Amino acid sequence: MSESVRRANGLVPVQYHQFNISDEDGPTGPGLAPEHNGLVQVTDGVTTVLTGIHTGNVDVTVTLHQNEPAPDDADWQERVEISAHSASGDCMVRGLMDDLDEELPVLSFDGPGDYRLRIHARGRDTAVDLAPDEVTEWYLIQVWPAPAAPAAVLSRSDAHGASVRGGH
Repeated sequence: MSESVRRANGLVPVQYHQFNISDEDGPTGPGLAPEHNGLVQVTDGVTTVLTGIHTGNVDVTVTLHQNEPAPDDADWQERVEISAHSASGDCMVRGLMDDLDEELPVLSFDGPGDYRLRIHARGRDTAVDLAPDEVTEWYLIQVWPAPAAPAAVLSRSDAHGASVRGGH
C-alpha cells in the first residue's frame, strides 16, 4: 500500500456527458471504446470520463501516489484502471469546454512518462441526461507511475454504465 503524495478535490465542469484527462503535447493512450467499460474511453489520444449528467458540475478527488494504492473501499459503483502517457508532464483533468475554477493537481506529478489511473464513480444514475444545479456525481482518480498495461474493469454496477456498454 502506498501513501498519498497529494490529495485535492474540486468541481469539474461537464458538457455532453464528459470531462477529459489530457496532455496537450501528445496522446494519453491508445484507443479504448466506451463499450469496453462504460466509464472511460480514449479517442484521438484524449482520455474521456463518461458522466450520467449532460451538463453541470461533478465532484472530483485526485490522489497522487508513489506506488500502487489499494482501491478505495467506499461505495463506488464503477471502478476502472487505465494507463495514461504524459509527453509533457502536464497531464491534467480538464473540462470539455470550460476551465476548472480551481485546477486539480497535475496527474503526471513525476514528470513525463507512463502512469496508471484508477477511476472510481458513483451517482451516475441520479440525474441521467439532465443539467442539475447540485452535484449528483462523485469521482475519485488515484494516480501512480507505472508501465503501460491493458485497461481493467474492477467493478461495474450502475445502470448508466450498462447502457453505455450496450447492456454487456
